[in-house]
Amino acid sequence: MSFLGMEIKTDLYLGDCKEKLKLIPDNSVDLIFTSPPYADQRRNTYGGIHPDKYVEWFLPISLQLYRVLKPTGTFVLNIKEKVVNGERSTYVIELILEMKKQGWLWTEEFIWHKKNSYPGKWPNRFRDAWERLLQFNKSRKFNMYQDQVMIPMGEWARTRLRKLSETDKIRDNSKVGSGFGKKISNWLNREKVYPTNVLHLATECSNKNHSAAFPEELPEWFIKLFTKEYDIVLDPFMGSGTTLIVANRMRRHSIGIDIVPEYFQMVKKQLKPVELILLEPESEIYNEKIKP
Repeated sequence: MSFLGMEIKTDLYLGDCKEKLKLIPDNSVDLIFTSPPYADQRRNTYGGIHPDKYVEWFLPISLQLYRVLKPTGTFVLNIKEKVVNGERSTYVIELILEMKKQGWLWTEEFIWHKKNSYPGKWPNRFRDAWERLLQFNKSRKFNMYQDQVMIPMGEWARTRLRKLSETDKIRDNSKVGSGFGKKISNWLNREKVYPTNVLHLATECSNKNHSAAFPEELPEWFIKLFTKEYDIVLDPFMGSGTTLIVANRMRRHSIGIDIVPEYFQMVKKQLKPVELILLEPESEIYNEKIKP
């Protein structure tokens, strides 16, 4: 009787991620997915960093993240500017520019559309219904598994592709001079297509004992896109542990850091290692578990 087993591991650190990240080896992480406290928010738990100090506060952290990320890895940063004195703060733009000086490549920007965000109005603006997710890389050649996030064609294909014009059968360049072109006939006989960079997901409505928990579908989408089984996912601001819980379920190793003891203990209790047993056909255990 013989079998092979591989345990999914989760490492948790309690403390300031700027210091705890130093314990993680160089070039060891496949995906960093995190949502740090936004400027002047979560004062009771994370202190509330002033917008004018935010870039200065984050750069030592992003430097450590650059060190631990593999050259083929990806860093996805969920962040949003706040409104200061009636106008948007510029700390996110400033942070992007300073991170580029550290060596980061700002390769893409995704938008999370909060499709269940309720309406609201202020004197000079409407309620935010979206957040950005910034993608950074160390190299232009990084791991990306696009087929894992393909979506069904949709109802539009039934009518749009029913009768093609001559223009539909050739590459039709943009009429506005953008350089983009399309060939509608390429979509014939396809069941799935690649998604856009706008993700339509509801916000997290269940009580996770955290003021800013995002839905599990959000890290799940990026884990599918940028990792495979047994890769390592890091969240240096793990909060309620959503990223780690999803990574654990998807058979990825994970690392979580948080400075709040209550969150650390909560995640520690919630996470249970997943063990994947690969059984050989001649094994008695295999026959007992697999046969009808």
